[in-house]
Amino acid sequence: MERLFTPSAHTQRHQYVIDFVTRTKPKKVKSFELRSARFATRQSALVSRVVAICLTHPNLCAARQVADLGCNDGSLLRKLKFHREIELLCGVDLDSATMKKKMHLLAPIPTDYLVPGDSPLSVELYQGSVTQKDARLRGFHLVTCLELIEHLYLDDVELFTEVLFGYMAPETVIVSTPNVEFNPLFPRKAGFRNPDHKFEWTRFQFQSWALKVGRRYGYEAKFTGVGQALPHLHIRVGFCTQIAVFQRLAGGGVRAFIGDAGEIFSYKLLYSVSYPSLCDNNILRGCLVTEVLYWAHKLHGRRRLESGGEGSPVGQEQDGAAGETGQTDEYEESVFEDEEGLHGGEDMKMTREKLESYRQGRCVCVPLSSVWSCCPRIRELSGSLARLRLYIADDPLVRFSQDGLAVVLDEGQEVSEDDDSGGMEVGRIYSAEDDEKEEENWDDF
Repeated sequence: MERLFTPSAHTQRHQYVIDFVTRTKPKKVKSFELRSARFATRQSALVSRVVAICLTHPNLCAARQVADLGCNDGSLLRKLKFHREIELLCGVDLDSATMKKKMHLLAPIPTDYLVPGDSPLSVELYQGSVTQKDARLRGFHLVTCLELIEHLYLDDVELFTEVLFGYMAPETVIVSTPNVEFNPLFPRKAGFRNPDHKFEWTRFQFQSWALKVGRRYGYEAKFTGVGQALPHLHIRVGFCTQIAVFQRLAGGGVRAFIGDAGEIFSYKLLYSVSYPSLCDNNILRGCLVTEVLYWAHKLHGRRRLESGGEGSPVGQEQDGAAGETGQTDEYEESVFEDEEGLHGGEDMKMTREKLESYRQGRCVCVPLSSVWSCCPRIRELSGSLARLRLYIADDPLVRFSQDGLAVVLDEGQEVSEDDDSGGMEVGRIYSAEDDEKEEENWDDF
C-alpha cells in the first residue's frame, strides 16, 4: 500500500519534537566551565556569564528535562537520548508490556562510555495513567503528548488537562492529535483512524480546546502540524496531524506548586538508567588520562620520525628537568589563554626544548605542557595546564618525571602515526528503522 507521506506521519511528529529541542538548545559552554564550581578562581565571572546567557535567551534552557506522556515503546525517547543537552528523559505509559519490550534500547551504548557527555543524563520509565498525579513529573521544561488525547474519553481529557497544565505545570507542552478533516483523503478508510480512538477533532475543536486551556492555566498556544496535503487541498483540510505548542506565560503555573497537602507518587518505576558524564570526577579523570597517554605517545612518535629515529630531537639524554640543554630560542606560547581570556594569567615564555620529548635512562619524557598545547580536547576538558596536572596526578596509569613536568613513557610503547582518531573521538550512529515498523495503522499510508 502506497504511503501518503514520506517520511511517515509518525516520523514527522517525532522530528518536529527533535527540531524543537535542537532550536532551544542552549549555547555550548566549555566542559571545564561547567565544572568550575569546584575551583574558587574566576567562579563569580563564570556564574555571571551563564546567568546573562539565560536571561538574554530564557528559552535556551527549555529542554533540560523532557517527559513523553503516552510514550508507547519509547521510540521518541530513543531518539532524544542522543541530544545530550537533555539531562532527564521520562516516559509514561499505561501499557507496561509495550514499554518493557524495548526499554533495554534506552541503556548507554559503548560509545557513551568512550565519549561521555558534558552533563549527566538519566532515563526513567513509569507505568501509570496520565489522569493521575505524580510529583516526579512536576516542573519539567518540556512535556510531549503525541497522539494521546484521542485515546481518552472526554471526561478523562478534563482530568488529563488538570494534571498536565495545573499540576505538572511544565514550561512547554507539545500536543498532537489527528485532524478529522483530513480523513477523507485516506484511501479506503472509514471512521476513526484507530479503533481505540474515542474521538477525533476538527481544527476548530482542537484550537478551541487549546485556547481555553491556555486562558485557564496561563499558557500561550500556537498551532502548526505535520503531514501536508497537496497545495490545492491544504487550505481546505489542513495538516494530517495538528499540533499545539503551549508556552507558559510569566507567572503561569505558580498555583500548581502551592496548596498541596503532600507529594503524590502514583506511578510505578519500571526502568531507570544513568549515563556516564564528565561531571563524574572518576570518568573525567579516565578521559583525561586516555587522551594524555595517547597524545604523549603520538608526539614522541612524531619526534622520532623528525629526528631520524633518535629518542630525543637533539639525540642526547637529559637527567634533569626538561629544558636544560642550553637551547635559547624562545617564543611566545599562547595556547594557555582561551578566547574568553579566563586564563590569561597563565601566559608564559617557554623554550622550544620544554615542548619536546627527551630521554631519561631507558624511558622517554614528554612535557605535559606539550601534550596540553597540542590537543584541543584536553584543553577543553581541563581548562588549564595546572588543572590537568591536578586531575591526573594520582592516577596509577600516569608516571611523571621527578620535576613533575613531563609524562614518562616506556621506550618500546608507540602509537601509530596513521591513527588520527584520537583517544576518544568515536562517532555514534543511530538508526530509526525499527521505530518505523510499529506505528499506528493509519500511518502506513
